[in-house]
Amino acid sequence: MNNSIINASVTMQGLQQKLDVLANNMANVNTVGYKKKEASFENVLTNTMNQPQGFMKTGRMTSLGLPQGWGAKLVGLQNIMTQGSLKPTDEPYDLAIEGDGLFEVTIPGSNTPAWTRDGALKLSAYNKVDPATGAVTKAMGLATKDGYFVKDTASNQPIEIAIDPADPTLQNSRVRVDEQGRVVVYNEANPASTGRQVGQIKLVKVINPQLLGEADGNYFRLPANVAQNNVFAANTDGVTVKQGFLEQSNVDLQQEMSELVMIQRAFQLNSRAISSADTMMGLANNLRG
Repeated sequence: MNNSIINASVTMQGLQQKLDVLANNMANVNTVGYKKKEASFENVLTNTMNQPQGFMKTGRMTSLGLPQGWGAKLVGLQNIMTQGSLKPTDEPYDLAIEGDGLFEVTIPGSNTPAWTRDGALKLSAYNKVDPATGAVTKAMGLATKDGYFVKDTASNQPIEIAIDPADPTLQNSRVRVDEQGRVVVYNEANPASTGRQVGQIKLVKVINPQLLGEADGNYFRLPANVAQNNVFAANTDGVTVKQGFLEQSNVDLQQEMSELVMIQRAFQLNSRAISSADTMMGLANNLRG
């Protein structure tokens, strides 16, 4: 009976963690670029209870011993990187990724990169440092709502959206982004013009998303003991950018609700198992008394 209580209580702890994961997924159903999480469980421990030799009768097919489990525990969260639907916005700074890719962004005040599928970008000012002189000037770049700037493939620095009123090419400037992530500034009065390329958005292709860790907000990071070449491919084949679109969350609310009902039912059954075991222990104590 003590074993039943331990088994049920340990399982209830795991079920509560699963409920937390489902609640987080449901809370982010409308978050741009959010990727749902799934919980993985394993048995805490399995052993065999010894039985007296008297149970070994002629013709018995199974060996002596009663298999016994001790519940299940959460061992990790899986990042489900399936493609979310693309919603048209016609906003020039809204970008969506098609394929197994991520935007690489720089965190202000840190040399540690982060990655995201959230392409709801905006023009924002940042401090540009001249590597030769160390001089700091103000520049404009593409940033997420949290102020994380999208990196340039070549320089590995924020893409500078240079708008120079003295340059006829850049007067009344607008930004165009092609499928390879090349950022071009052009004159609004002449949309067909070639314009001037100011950078290329740095994309990475994910080959092992389960090694990605969570960062604050809707971002991923690499744990300290994981190398980038174990997570990202050497190229970005099959990864494209769509300007004027935002990727929606890949959370299926109906599926999450169905799982929520099942988990709540399992939680209830384990709670009843504890109550039943407690009642039986009370009866046994009364009989001995």
